[in-house]
Amino acid sequence: MQSAVHCLILGKVWPEPSSTAAGRRTADIIRSLQAAGYRVSFASAARPSQHSLDLETLSVGTHAVQPNDSTFDSWLAELAPDVVIFDRFMIEEQFGWRVEKACPQALRVLDTSDLHCLREARQAQLKHGGGLDLYNDIALREIAAIHRTDLTLIISEHEMEVLRTQFKIAEAQIAYWPFGLNLAESKYASFETRQHFIMIGSFMHAPNVDAARWCKQAIWPLIRQALPEAELHCYGSYGEKYQAELHTPKAGFWFKGRAQEALATMAHYRVNCAPLRYGAGLKGKLFDGFETGTPSVTTPIGAEGVTGAMDWGCAISADPQQFADAAITLYTDAARWSQVQAQGQQIAKERFAEAVWLPRLPQLLEAAILRLTEDRKQHFVGRMLRHHHHRSTEFMSRWIEAKNR
Repeated sequence: MQSAVHCLILGKVWPEPSSTAAGRRTADIIRSLQAAGYRVSFASAARPSQHSLDLETLSVGTHAVQPNDSTFDSWLAELAPDVVIFDRFMIEEQFGWRVEKACPQALRVLDTSDLHCLREARQAQLKHGGGLDLYNDIALREIAAIHRTDLTLIISEHEMEVLRTQFKIAEAQIAYWPFGLNLAESKYASFETRQHFIMIGSFMHAPNVDAARWCKQAIWPLIRQALPEAELHCYGSYGEKYQAELHTPKAGFWFKGRAQEALATMAHYRVNCAPLRYGAGLKGKLFDGFETGTPSVTTPIGAEGVTGAMDWGCAISADPQQFADAAITLYTDAARWSQVQAQGQQIAKERFAEAVWLPRLPQLLEAAILRLTEDRKQHFVGRMLRHHHHRSTEFMSRWIEAKNR
C-alpha cells in the first residue's frame, strides 16, 4: 500500500478529545493513519465548538458539509478518497448512498464508537426491568449499517462477541480496534500527596448523568459516613444544567463542571469513581485513570472489555455498599492503593499498548482494500440493504433538497 492513501472521516460532530471518549477515539484514528503516512480529511455537518480539536494544525483537511445537498456529491467525487470512515451509524445512514455513488471504489468503514443498540438495551432494562432486549429499533438501524459497509471497527471485545453470537456478523466484516495507551515510565503523584474522590465524564452522554445521580443518592452517603472529611468532585463537560441538582458541598459532593485538562485534574485525586449502571464500549474515564496512575473503582459495565482475564485489583460491583467499601479501602489503605494502581498499569500495558494498536488500524484498512472486490461479492445481505435503503434515503434526501430550494 502506497503512503498516499487518502482517508476521509465523516464526523457526527467535530472531535473534542478533552470532552468525550468518542472525541478521543476520533483523534486516535487520525494519529494512527497519519503515522502510517495517510493523508487525512475530516468533514461534518455539525458546527465546531470552542473545545473542538484544531484539526488544521494537525495537517488534517477540514470541510463543512450539509446533509440533503447534492453539492456534497461533486465535492466528494473531486476529493476522491480511498477510504471513507463514517463516525457512527447515523452518519452512514445519511451519507452512505452518496459515498457509494460518488466514490464506488472507496473502502467504506463504519466506526461504531460504542455499540449503540447494546447501550440502548441496557438503558431500557435499567428503566423497565426484564431481560436484555438487543433486538431494538436502534439495532435495526445499526446492524443494517454494519452490513452495508465494507468493514466496521469495534472498540470492545465484548461487543465483538455480541455481534458474532447475537447478530451473526461475519468475521471479515468486523475488526477489534481499542484505545491505545503509551505509559512510558511515568512518575505519578503519591498516595500521600493526593486527596478526595473524582468522577468525570461528558454530561451529553446519558450513562454519565445516571452514574452521577446514582452515586450521589446511593453510594456517596455510604462513603461520606465512613470518611466525613473526604469530598467527591464531579467533573462533567456540558453539565451546567445539572449543577443545581448535584452540587451539595455540605454533603461533600461538589459539581465542578468542565475539567479544562482532564488528565492534569485527575492526577491530583486519590480515587477515581466510575459507577456506571449502563453503557457500552470502553470507558475513557478508566483509561484516564491508567494514564494518571489513579486507581479506579467501577461496576461490571464500567470494566467490561477492559480487564480480559486479568484481575482489576479490587472489587468490581454494581451493589452500592460493595462499591463504597472498595472505594473506602482504596482511599485509606496505601498498600492496597498501590496494588490496584500497579494492576491498572499492567492491564494498560498488556492489553492496550499504543505500540501494538496504533499501527494496527492502517493494517486492517489495507487488508480490507485488498479483498474488497471479493468481499463485496460475498456480502449479499449488504448489497440488498444498500439497494433498498439507499433508494429510499436518496429519494427522501432529494425531496428535502428540492423543498429547501
